[in-house]
Amino acid sequence: MTQQSASPLRPAVPSTTPATWLGVMGGGQLGRMFAHAAQSMGFKVAVLEADADCPAGQVADRLINAGYDDGPALAELGALCAAITTEFENVSAKSLATLAAQTFVAPAASGVSIAQDRTAEKAFFTECGSQSGVLPAPHLVINSEADIEGLDANLLPGILKTARMGYDGKGQVRVRSVEEVRAAFASMGGVTCVLEKMLPLAYEVSVLVARGHDGQAVVYPIAENVHRDGILFTTTVPGPNIKADAAARAQQAALQIIGALQYVGVLCIEFFVLEDGALVVNEMAPRPHNSGHYTIDACVTSQFEQQARAMARLPLGDTRQHSPSVMLNILGDVWYEGDTDTQREPAWDQVLALPGAHVHLYGKAEARRGRKMGHVTFTGATLADAQQQLTAACAILGIAL
Repeated sequence: MTQQSASPLRPAVPSTTPATWLGVMGGGQLGRMFAHAAQSMGFKVAVLEADADCPAGQVADRLINAGYDDGPALAELGALCAAITTEFENVSAKSLATLAAQTFVAPAASGVSIAQDRTAEKAFFTECGSQSGVLPAPHLVINSEADIEGLDANLLPGILKTARMGYDGKGQVRVRSVEEVRAAFASMGGVTCVLEKMLPLAYEVSVLVARGHDGQAVVYPIAENVHRDGILFTTTVPGPNIKADAAARAQQAALQIIGALQYVGVLCIEFFVLEDGALVVNEMAPRPHNSGHYTIDACVTSQFEQQARAMARLPLGDTRQHSPSVMLNILGDVWYEGDTDTQREPAWDQVLALPGAHVHLYGKAEARRGRKMGHVTFTGATLADAQQQLTAACAILGIAL
């Protein structure tokens, strides 16, 4: 059967004969939820991933079991799919560029490569900030020990972050002195790092924004995030603390950033709100994001359906939030009894008995402490209702608030 192809200038309209395929680089839970959304729209989904039992591969119409830089596998995915995306920001930009020679890729390698390198990301944010007025924290790029000499003391205390391959708090060390910077830099193997000044943070927000191939862009409501041990703990939408003017500035900055990137797809941008109300741009993820999972149950168009629409060059969906919500990340810790190594299944029946509780588990066979296993979104008529059910669920699952 001849596979349906689509020009980058024409929509990849869902079809069954022949099937219209969308491809995903990466087999994690983001790919799994993307597959559910794309399949509900009538697309078939192919996943490229080396792990044969990956969450996305379990639900995909086809799993190409190979590494992200495997030439024959990339050629197979490119020939099959009308459009391809990534669910993991550390997929090689080179692989995305290779795929773009065959088919439509969203987001493009150019945008992903900036998000993969904190030095490039900070420089890009600084350039965008000249127009939006929203800048990154004061920082210094450290390529070698020589860059540490004469370090401006005003950058300390700070956080030293590896320029590449960091996520969920990995590749980050808090430093208070030049000596600690040297030690941390050495412990990271002397790879290029970025030292960011620690600022008086009041809270963190994220802005989910999407842009179509035609330049149309839409933005979701502001999400307020709480982290524990570098991993997202809860997301509350609408953000209970952010003022209307700061929310508008964050959304406008996000729209300016996605436009400057000429980006197609869903992009998540994290901002810090400081104690004095100032806004600082932190980092971006070139894909749907953990803090956007609430959109599945609380918005007209989920972030995953939005990604399918954008990569297929279809009209973007309505970002309106119809229910206040709180999202709780579920880590493998809840399978363990206290501090012991004994495991048991969490009481999902009791959680599901709570009004407005939506349980999403990712199909991972092994629960490990600190591993993302799922999430629960609580929706309610009011934000207080959703927060009340969050409190009840945490009591059931043994999660301290």
